[in-house]
Amino acid sequence: MQIEKKDIRALTKEQLRNFFVSNGDKAFRGNQVYEWLWQKRAHTFEDMTNVSKETRAMLEANFVINHIKVDTLQRSEDGTVKNAVRLHDDLIVESVLIPTETRTTACVSSQVGCSLDCNFCATARLKRMRNLEPGEIYDQVAAIDNESRLYYDRPLSNIVFMGMGEPLMNYPNVMKAIDMITSTEGLGMSPKRITVSTSGIPKMIKKMADDEVKFKLAVSLHSAVEEIRNEIMPFTKNFPLTDLRESLEYWYRKTKSKVTYEYVVWKGINDDKKSIDALVKFCKYVPCKVNLIEYNPIDDGMFQQASEEATNAYITALAKSNIVAKVRRSRGKDIDAACGQLANKS
Repeated sequence: MQIEKKDIRALTKEQLRNFFVSNGDKAFRGNQVYEWLWQKRAHTFEDMTNVSKETRAMLEANFVINHIKVDTLQRSEDGTVKNAVRLHDDLIVESVLIPTETRTTACVSSQVGCSLDCNFCATARLKRMRNLEPGEIYDQVAAIDNESRLYYDRPLSNIVFMGMGEPLMNYPNVMKAIDMITSTEGLGMSPKRITVSTSGIPKMIKKMADDEVKFKLAVSLHSAVEEIRNEIMPFTKNFPLTDLRESLEYWYRKTKSKVTYEYVVWKGINDDKKSIDALVKFCKYVPCKVNLIEYNPIDDGMFQQASEEATNAYITALAKSNIVAKVRRSRGKDIDAACGQLANKS
């Protein structure tokens, strides 16, 4: 019976050093290999050119590197790049490179499918197959960094966890990935350039605050009216707005970091005065800003983009209460690359 080899990137640097010592080698060899795995982004043991052939063969005999592979890459008319990413077990997730004149942003996935059931989201129609490993999340970012340099001649500047999956339902692996992305032994990116977007799981928002994370928090709110939120995001029946509010107040007390609310205005669902007033009220609980997101319809069903007038009514009401609100236009429409609404249809 063949023993399944472990992904070497599941080992800490200390564990790698110990592995080499227990196999009669020097501890520093672990440092070398660790650098190849993360900073130099080696895809195979053969890539490790300053490591002897014997050592590479030993690594090959004991471990694998479960690296992702960009299966298909689509470029939109507006410059957005969508990757269909094949994992080692042939499952597919998606990641997106979103360019502007001053920055390039990676939108990355945290799960294959999603744990939640938001009715407006294409990913929610796929059942959750599994959580992504830290290395698989890291690889998405590294691949988009390469694409940013190739197509836009500049390194990746920002990361948003708004692809497939609910990041806080894969908390340990997302945190490990962010640790490596921000480490000088990894990609060395500033945590202030990373935003983790959640559909709003109060106890995990509190845990992030307790863990003193340095990245930014975004919440997919979409309605501050309980019954509407429950209808469009059925899982929120377990997480009422009062609990969400309390967790966000806790977050701000601990981190002093503003919250961003992601909010889509849909025709006939949340485009009325009651919804606008409820959002304005909710925004007063903690310092925040609002991104009003243009919706990319996934079918001809109940979720359709509201009128320009409805969006403007939100902006006017929020501005009157000194709440910063921006309209985020949908990017990559021609390749179904709307961040936060991904499904592997490539």
